[in-house]
Amino acid sequence: MVSIQLYDEKKVKDVAMLAGKILLESGAETYRVEDTMTRIATHYGLHNTHSFVTPTAIIFSLNEKSSTRLYRISSRTTDLEKISEVNDISRAITSGKVTLEAAKLALDELEKANLQYPFWLKVLSSALVCALFLLMFKGQPADIVPSFIAGAIGYFVCDYFSKIYKIQFFAEYAGAMAIALFGLFFVNYIYKGEFDKIIISAVMPLVPGVPITNAIRDMMAGQLIAGISKGVEAALTAFAIGAGVATVLIIF
Repeated sequence: MVSIQLYDEKKVKDVAMLAGKILLESGAETYRVEDTMTRIATHYGLHNTHSFVTPTAIIFSLNEKSSTRLYRISSRTTDLEKISEVNDISRAITSGKVTLEAAKLALDELEKANLQYPFWLKVLSSALVCALFLLMFKGQPADIVPSFIAGAIGYFVCDYFSKIYKIQFFAEYAGAMAIALFGLFFVNYIYKGEFDKIIISAVMPLVPGVPITNAIRDMMAGQLIAGISKGVEAALTAFAIGAGVATVLIIF
C-alpha cells in the first residue's frame, strides 16, 4: 500500500512539474505556473505543496516528507497556444475528465509539439505590423514601404542572431542596428522620408511588451523576485534596442 502511494505521488509530481515547465517556457506568468501546479496536486489530495518559481527555475515539493524536485529553464519564448493547451489540460484534470496517465501523455506530446507559425509568416507579420505602426504614429504614407522592409529585416536579423548567440541581448542589438542601417540608407539614397518614424515603427516587434506585462502582473500578485527579474530583462531589451540604433547614428 505504501509503495502505491509513493508511486502515485511521483506521477502527480511528474504531471505538475511538466505542466509548470511548459507554461514557463511558453512565457506564462509566474503566479499562473504556481497556481496550475498547486491545483493539479490538490485535485489528487495533496494539499501541503510547496513551490518556488522564477523565470529560470521551478522548485516543487508535494509535502514535508516528499523529495524536492528542480527544473532548470534555459530558454523561454511566447507561445500563447501552448499556454492555452496546458490550461485546458489542467481544467480537465481538476474536473476529473482525464486520468493522470492520460494527462501525462498529453503534456508529453504538447512539450514536443511545435505550434509556432512558419518563420516566413512571422517575418511577414512583423513587417505588416511595422507598416501599421507607422500610420498610427502619423507618418507619411510614402514611408510605409521602408518601415515594412525595415521591420522584416530587423526581425529576421534578430531571430538569426538569437540562434547563433544564446544571449538575447546581442540578437536584439543586432536587429536594431540592421533597422537603423536600412533606415539611414533609405532616407539618404532613395527617398527623403521621416527617419525617426521609420525607426520607431520598425523596432516595435522587438519591444518587450509581454515581459513588461508579465512583470507587472507578477509583482501585483506578490511574486516580487520574478516580477523584478522580468522587469530587468525587459529593461535590458529596451537598452539593447536603443543602443543598436544609437551605434549606427554615432558611426554614420
